[in-house]
Amino acid sequence: MEETGPREPFARLSTWIANEAPPEGQRAALLRLAAALRKITEGLMDMDAPEADLIAAAEASERFAERLEATRTGRRSWGFGETSPSGDTRALFDHSPLLGMANPVAPPLKLWVEGDAVVGTAVFGKQYEGPPGHVHGGLVAAAFDEALGMAQAMTGQPGMTGTLTVRYRRPTPLSVEVRFRARVERVEGRKIFATGTLHAGEVLCAEAEGVFIMVDFERLRVEVERGRAGEA
Repeated sequence: MEETGPREPFARLSTWIANEAPPEGQRAALLRLAAALRKITEGLMDMDAPEADLIAAAEASERFAERLEATRTGRRSWGFGETSPSGDTRALFDHSPLLGMANPVAPPLKLWVEGDAVVGTAVFGKQYEGPPGHVHGGLVAAAFDEALGMAQAMTGQPGMTGTLTVRYRRPTPLSVEVRFRARVERVEGRKIFATGTLHAGEVLCAEAEGVFIMVDFERLRVEVERGRAGEA
């Protein structure tokens, strides 16, 4: 059987479309589907439906999952799965697990540029719960990684997270809008240093520091393509 998926971690780089979007109609339908699945995911954490309704929904979902599974052919990837490798705050992030409007696991976190900083908001639903009534600390760290990553992308240099340090000051509440703020502090060679804060209203919930390492993704792509050509 012909192999359709990636053969190694960087295989998708050879077919990755960094600065384009999928066909407009397909993308619109995907965003609509992801929004519906996001509502279902949150509803599952906070509902009390009868057993019969749950069974009917499970059977319908299983049939739909089988239909989707049949379409998995290792298609090309559009845009970026996270902000830091992009080097561009306006890039396409549809598939990001934090920002992605096409990714049903994303809250989604919304980020934008204000002056020399990145500002963001999110409402974390019950599916992101850690301590009762509050956001899981791992999700807070992941959101910081994304916010600081976009801040470092303002330098125009694609990078990857080297280290991320989070200091939790107060539990982050669920189901209310929280606000992130991130900025680059300095650049030293290939290292970009960024800091950020997370507030719920006037309450400081967490602070973060990150070090990002500049990476030449185009060079990686060329090396992947050369390696695959050598295998042929």
